[in-house]
Amino acid sequence: MILGKKKRAGTTQIFWTDQLAACLEKSADTDDPQLLVDIIQAIRPKNASARDKFDLLPVLEFFRDNPETTQKLSRYLTLLFKGKKFSRFLSDAAILQGSDFFYEIKKRISHKILPYQPAKDQLEYILNQVFFLATDRFWVERIPMWQLEELYDLFGFSSIYDTVQPETSLSQMLLAMDLIIQRISGRAMETEVLQMVPEFDGMESPFIGFERELLQIEERLRMSDIHYMRTSDLIYRQLVVMHHQSMEFVDKAFANSGKYGISIRVNQSLLKIRQQLERLGVLMPLLAADEHSQKRTNSIKLALELIKYNCHKNNIRKFLSESTQLISYEITQHTAKTGEHYITGTGKEYFRMLRSAMGGGFIVGFLCLFKLLLSKVDTSIFGHAFLYSMNYSLGFILIYLTGATLATKQPAMTASVLARSIDDESQKGKPAERYTKFAVLFARVFRSQFIAFVGNVIMAFPVSLACIYLIDCYAHHNIADSKWLKLMADLSPIHSPLVFHAAIAGVFLFLSGIISGSIANSDKHNQVYYRIQEHPLLKKSIGKTRTQKLAAWYEKRWAGVVSNFWFGIFMGSVAPIGIFLGLDLDIRHITFASGNMALGLYGSHFQVSTYLLSWAIVGIPLIGLVNFLVSFGLSASLALRSRNISLFELSLVSVAIFRHFKSKPASFFFPTEKQSEKIVAESAS
Repeated sequence: MILGKKKRAGTTQIFWTDQLAACLEKSADTDDPQLLVDIIQAIRPKNASARDKFDLLPVLEFFRDNPETTQKLSRYLTLLFKGKKFSRFLSDAAILQGSDFFYEIKKRISHKILPYQPAKDQLEYILNQVFFLATDRFWVERIPMWQLEELYDLFGFSSIYDTVQPETSLSQMLLAMDLIIQRISGRAMETEVLQMVPEFDGMESPFIGFERELLQIEERLRMSDIHYMRTSDLIYRQLVVMHHQSMEFVDKAFANSGKYGISIRVNQSLLKIRQQLERLGVLMPLLAADEHSQKRTNSIKLALELIKYNCHKNNIRKFLSESTQLISYEITQHTAKTGEHYITGTGKEYFRMLRSAMGGGFIVGFLCLFKLLLSKVDTSIFGHAFLYSMNYSLGFILIYLTGATLATKQPAMTASVLARSIDDESQKGKPAERYTKFAVLFARVFRSQFIAFVGNVIMAFPVSLACIYLIDCYAHHNIADSKWLKLMADLSPIHSPLVFHAAIAGVFLFLSGIISGSIANSDKHNQVYYRIQEHPLLKKSIGKTRTQKLAAWYEKRWAGVVSNFWFGIFMGSVAPIGIFLGLDLDIRHITFASGNMALGLYGSHFQVSTYLLSWAIVGIPLIGLVNFLVSFGLSASLALRSRNISLFELSLVSVAIFRHFKSKPASFFFPTEKQSEKIVAESAS
């Protein structure tokens, strides 16, 4: 250990020992990075992510008092960094390397476990050895600039502007900037990217303009004796303008995603261009120095940026956040538009929802009976998975196309409405007034869920009961007589893992909402509706009017049809897959639970014990609650993250909702608002 540490008065004082001088005697004439590794290891704080400034004053005092040691260490560092290349590292580190989302994830995970090691003539090799912890950038960035400047002077480092010879710092930086802008120009000219910004059609690409201005600056720096620009120089100011226009190009492309849709590939391409432009935005100011002291400051800033990029290059969380945010936003935008139809305001809308939910319960009553009959089919496990899936899928599609309502489909949609209302109102109005509006809207959402649950449950039970009774009357066979005990036990939270199974259904409800939004976004991006509308063969065979109606139906309904189909596949296949894997997997859905209770009661000839019946009655609303909490929670978290809404703001909204519930609990179950409150809620949504 080179450094000894001792805590005194709550601060860490660093005391250098004679070992440093001994190590320098052996290492001062080599380019082995181990000495630097030991030094950084000695001064690295235990809590690297703390926000306090990191004080290098004890280190500075040692070097001031030991000029010979300082000189030896200076020679060592000069030899260590001499000729080290970093242009490729500066252009690549912490920037997406392609448009393949899963490849990038795989690469970053792989490099987290087994870090990539470049050749020893690369600066990245030294950075990997010395600053190998992701948290190193935090404490390095917290070192006061004046201390870094003094350390810079003590070691006698040269400014990056001293020379522009090959393999020197400024030359490497210019090469990196050239490489970045050339990559941007090529990617920005791809057809899929250009179609996102028709506003730039017929205009010169700002990226080409930036490349031209950068080339002129590079020629001037390489040909002149002064290797830096002034911020007042016209050519430098023009470079800044071109960079600003390039950023506007990317921002406009992202903004147009709501109009044209966006694919993961295009999202990744635009994200990579933005990251590269941000890198250029960091490097551009390092080309200019208006004062002599700025040469030193810019040289230090370049070193700090290199350390930061090295620590940040394999960050998975940031990559996932950036890559999925816009896609999540577009998906939740679609579900928010759909969710608006699930929110009731007036008494008329409230009872319309009840009728719609009863329609859904009517269809589910038949689905419960069909599943019971299909369970008696002699087939394989996967045969049952197919039959159950088709029963669910066709039933859900029928519910959707007839305008009926399946209650648990609502949370995944209405969560997006709430998130959108928070986002839309976040920039205007007093906070207290904003959150009150959100609370009123949430009460409307909650009571809409409540009445939908009621409508589904009160209809599914009698329909299932009537169906099994009629079969018994005409076929003289009680089809549930061998299944009734399982049907009833599955509704009890103490006789079965009911909560877990209800949570699985909640996850599938969430996924069906994601599928719906994803299909709508993909179709919009690929202009499917327009392509159907203008299909020459369709217009010739069925006529222009019918073709337009077909395109309109597809635009309005297709995403929902696909979503309900897959929801049925999920619901119907999980239990057979659980049997195949030897796992206790199944689904519990409140509406189906109501129908299954009717079948179980009839199958037992209404001889179910009071104990089991009581737990089944408790289990049905518990299933609905878990269905709602899981699907709503997952959908809300996705919607909030897609809009960058902080958890702190969400907590304030929660408080407002609780206060509204205390003052007007009935509004969470019935439409009790006055006309003025309805106007407030409508303005929030």
